Amino acid sequence: MLEVFQTEAQKKLKEEVRDFVRSIPKQLLIDMDDEKVQFPREFLEEAGKRNLLGLRCPPEYGGRGLKWVDEIAALEEIGVLGMSLSCLYTVCSIVSDMVAQFGTKEQKEKYLRPTLQGKLCCAEALTEPRGGSDFFGATTRAEKDGDNYILNGQKRFIVGAEGADYFVTYAVTNPGGGRDALSVFLVDRDMGVETKYIYGLMGTRGGGAGRIVFRNARVPRENMLWEKNRGWEVFYKMMIPERLPAGALGGAKAILQIAARYADRRKAFGQTIRNYEGVNFRVAESIAKIDAVTALTYATAKTIDEGVGTPGYQRRLVSEVKKLATETNWEVVNHAMQILGGIGYTRVFPVERALRDARLSMIWTGTNEMMNLIIQHEYYKELLSKGIEGRDLESDVAVSEQEALEEKVYE
Repeated sequence: MLEVFQTEAQKKLKEEVRDFVRSIPKQLLIDMDDEKVQFPREFLEEAGKRNLLGLRCPPEYGGRGLKWVDEIAALEEIGVLGMSLSCLYTVCSIVSDMVAQFGTKEQKEKYLRPTLQGKLCCAEALTEPRGGSDFFGATTRAEKDGDNYILNGQKRFIVGAEGADYFVTYAVTNPGGGRDALSVFLVDRDMGVETKYIYGLMGTRGGGAGRIVFRNARVPRENMLWEKNRGWEVFYKMMIPERLPAGALGGAKAILQIAARYADRRKAFGQTIRNYEGVNFRVAESIAKIDAVTALTYATAKTIDEGVGTPGYQRRLVSEVKKLATETNWEVVNHAMQILGGIGYTRVFPVERALRDARLSMIWTGTNEMMNLIIQHEYYKELLSKGIEGRDLESDVAVSEQEALEEKVYE
């Protein structure tokens, strides 16, 4: 899909990532799902050795200086490995992007370069027990103490927490300041961070998801990322990498292929089941939706790369992608399980694991209900800020203008 729009360099990148994906031992995926592995550091180390981390970061710090359309192509391939590894790869992209865009030269040397090399692992400390989608309701505090800030609070469901060497952390530095209440810090594990692995997750296991507790964590002033009380600027910028889930599409495509090949071989009532509408219509619906959302994803990536539209317009498109990609992933994996029937409910195929993983994607990085709020809000803001463009369709009615005015009662 969309190969006609890809450059030779992008096709080469996809092949690089495919080779990396093929190199990952299947036992690692199995052990992660069984929670025998709590954090697959070797995955990030290998990606770093191949120069596949932080693709959009500046080359002078070890990145490739690529664009969003390039990273989307890579994320699609990573998604074949499942949600846990896709998450860890994306977290590295998010954090490295933060430091690249908002960090000082010293912060880039200390954190960005080794992160892109796979020598340092990172996590984004965002969600709180009482927060969830209410990001600005954060309660973790950072109080000034000479040349340091003292952090106290708790974060939850933090991907990579178990193995991270440092955490990009949002904390309140201006209580009651509304949008200007938060600042961002680069917090090393040994600065006073306690982590506890979260076991018993329904899916997306083995990625080190955990609870983080800051108990009088002492963080040097120079570890503040960007400016004091300007954390919202970092947050809004990072919502783009948080919510362009191309990995979900890559995973959905892989699972659909498994189901389609099964349907081409499995026989019932004297013929392969792909000949039955109840099966092949599910395949048709799945691939049509995957192709449509893939097109939207690449179009949104190009929109961001070229700076088209207002930040609100871009935020709407990104929210549409997050909503539709994750819902499509969920629907496609469900179709695949129905096509496989009872055998799909076992561990003989990876479909049951994909189903458990897919459910989370509609919750994290802002629930899909939050995406709906953003989509309609930005649409109304754009619609009502300008007049009617093109033909005024509302006037194409079989009554006079006066009659129409009399009948249109709004209050």
